[in-house]
Amino acid sequence: MKTIDPHQIRRLLVRSPNWIGDAVMATPAMGDIRATFPNASVSVAASPVVAELFRSHPYCDDVLIIDRQGKHRGLRGRFRFARELARRDFDLAILLQNAFEAGALAYLARIPARAGYAVDGRSLLLTHKVPADAAAKSIHQVEYYRHMVHRLGIEGGDGTLRLEIIDGERASARERLGPGSFIALNPGAAYGAAKRWHPDRFARTADMLSLRYDARIVLVGGSGEMKIGRDIAAIASCATLNLVGRTTIRETMGILSLCRLIITNDSGPMHVAAALGVPIVALFGPTDPVATAPRAEARRVIRRKVDCAPCRLRECPTDHRCMTAIDADAVVTAARELLEGAG
Repeated sequence: MKTIDPHQIRRLLVRSPNWIGDAVMATPAMGDIRATFPNASVSVAASPVVAELFRSHPYCDDVLIIDRQGKHRGLRGRFRFARELARRDFDLAILLQNAFEAGALAYLARIPARAGYAVDGRSLLLTHKVPADAAAKSIHQVEYYRHMVHRLGIEGGDGTLRLEIIDGERASARERLGPGSFIALNPGAAYGAAKRWHPDRFARTADMLSLRYDARIVLVGGSGEMKIGRDIAAIASCATLNLVGRTTIRETMGILSLCRLIITNDSGPMHVAAALGVPIVALFGPTDPVATAPRAEARRVIRRKVDCAPCRLRECPTDHRCMTAIDADAVVTAARELLEGAG
């Protein structure tokens, strides 16, 4: 496999994954990139939402937004973005996103060195190809990204997830939350409904934890999950602060940084919380914790063994047994262990 001489790289492009959780799990690989190319200018290309994660981030110098719904929409828009990349005169593109499009854009931008997994039919577009072999596909997503860059001789990072809270964001979050201590619930999952625990169980969990720890419950999530937030707030007996669909990703980061704990489905906010060091109770059903469990020291992963899981489907074709098998008492027990420092 070709190696990359760090001394020849002045300007470097990193193509981020498109999902928030995947982008967070890619930050250890970005730490390897920064360690290997300490004198290079590192730019991250990302979707508008993911780009917010990398605002004022130590592993990159600037962020280029690929706006598929705006000026980069359609084939003409993609060519426009390729021309924008070409004007930056990059020496190397490292494609953490697996899509063919990522390779095509780097090729069209005439970036001389283009590195990534040889997947999705893009092998001929890459100058530095890493096979996505069985070993790469059977490891945690964090290690999947690191495996690729390590095969290219890019290493030296500390292997930890990393996000940065900008000055004032934590203070703004505190003003929004008000006084007291908070426990966060993240009832959504952008990938699909199959990953979501039921609203009535989130509500029961909220009631038990709020009473036991004199904590306020804050609901977080994206705009597509607002109905779930309303349902939980309506069912719960305790007072809840429903912020589902009412915060940007950076505002969510500030809010989570102030919470004692988050109870969450397998989702982007779960990985954001892990990067911020927030204790996590993670609920897994159709997805595999071997691949995407939160990389956090203080965590409890709850998963019930059923024959059809992990199926990795967005929608459950049967009775959602992998999630209905998780009861509120088990979740509360896991939360108590984290909040009271057991084990």
